[in-house]
Amino acid sequence: MLVPIENQVVLVVGASSGIGRATAALFARTGARVMASARRSERLLELKESLAHEGRTLETLAADAADASQMEHLVRHTRAHLGEIDLLVFATGTNVPDRSMMRLTTEIWDMVVSVNLNAAYYVTRAALPAMRERGAGHLIYISSVSGLFADISGAAYQASKRGLLGLAHAIRVEEKENGIRTCVICPGLVDTELLDRRPVKPSAETLAKALLPEDVAETVLAVARLPRRVCVPEMQVVPAYL
Repeated sequence: MLVPIENQVVLVVGASSGIGRATAALFARTGARVMASARRSERLLELKESLAHEGRTLETLAADAADASQMEHLVRHTRAHLGEIDLLVFATGTNVPDRSMMRLTTEIWDMVVSVNLNAAYYVTRAALPAMRERGAGHLIYISSVSGLFADISGAAYQASKRGLLGLAHAIRVEEKENGIRTCVICPGLVDTELLDRRPVKPSAETLAKALLPEDVAETVLAVARLPRRVCVPEMQVVPAYL
């Protein structure tokens, strides 16, 4: 039997665009108590107003996921305003056009790893203690097929996305006796703003076959609805016709 999502507390990090935004909106529409966070406060406000027109609500808090202290504040704020966190969805990610090893600088490497991997650790570290106390918690991380297979997305991006899998799997092994589950979802090509940071954007024909952010959000929801006895450690979601 699927678990109802209504009234569950869901924290979505990276909710200003793409998969994170679609996930926050979808969970709000299912009746969850959602805290949507990202750096861009104006985007969060747009999301909140858009859902209000549908008669749906969610809370927002602007925060930089790559700042450990801000992630600690975000978790405290969520617990104080919505209650104990049932589900954490980490959907923050970035890349740069200058991604090849010939052009990759220390500054670019640090930035990409900080946003894609360190940020996941920061918010997870902040959320875990209360989940341990309750004996329950579900952590879902959005990685990429670039974390599974070699491609041209660049060393920093691939390393950070592979690292995200390692982080999630380690947490699952260490925390399963505390009732905590993890899942890493690895999407293929998704039509999001991140594609604007490619050296060459995919053609219109290719984009027409790509996943939509809403497709990945539906996958997150499907995993979240599974009974607590079920854990999906890792899954791929790819376009059917690419």
